[in-house]
Amino acid sequence: MATNRTFTMIKPEAVAAGNAGKIIDMIIEAGFKVKAMKLRHLTKEEAGKFYEVHAERPFYGELVDYMSGGPIVAAILEKENAVADFRALIGATDPAEAAEGTIRKQFATSKAENAVHGSDSDENAEIESNFHFSAEEIVG
Repeated sequence: MATNRTFTMIKPEAVAAGNAGKIIDMIIEAGFKVKAMKLRHLTKEEAGKFYEVHAERPFYGELVDYMSGGPIVAAILEKENAVADFRALIGATDPAEAAEGTIRKQFATSKAENAVHGSDSDENAEIESNFHFSAEEIVG
């Protein structure tokens, strides 16, 4: 059964470029409600733990360095069909392949620096949300 919540992170290069507010505006305009949000700077250990599913992949070290290289904005979003709708809003991983009007088409600089993370399943949305937020930090 699909849940109504998903998790996102606005990635370091998008935060550094001053695009976090514009991205949040797009998210809200698409009908999502923000249930929790925080600005944080992941340590290498935290980034490594968050992305441990990719630990055996050749890009893992670069990913950990990148995600711990500057502040991120973590958020829990709510909307009916949240995971699928958010994946549609952010667009393809490669901004060259992303549809017009998507977050990645507008703000990503490359396939590696693609502006936002979005959970790929209801299960991962819950795991990722719990990684960044305690129950007390989530509204509603």
